[in-house]
Amino acid sequence: MTSAPQGFVRVCALSDLDEDSPKRVEIDGVPVAVVRTEGEVFAINDICSHANVSLSEGEVEDCQIECWLHGSSFDLRTGKPSGLPATKPVPVYPVKTEGDEVFVSVTQES
Repeated sequence: MTSAPQGFVRVCALSDLDEDSPKRVEIDGVPVAVVRTEGEVFAINDICSHANVSLSEGEVEDCQIECWLHGSSFDLRTGKPSGLPATKPVPVYPVKTEGDEVFVSVTQES
């Protein structure tokens, strides 16, 4: 196993991530949705800014994750909502992949 880069935590194996299928992890008490889509891996806070529900239960399409409850979508790159009812962004976190290992840092937002 590769050791984690400084400030990062190993969250899963890259091979554990199915395309467009969010995986919920928790890092130091922070809920994070990890998503593999369009050839990249993204990490976004797993709680919708509008309705305190898990984004990892929603669908992913066009680099967006949709909240299953009210339909707001968030850009996986920026965390910004792209539709109502959400108006506030959710934090996104830096991701590093090394071989088959996926690392995320929640100590800084990207």
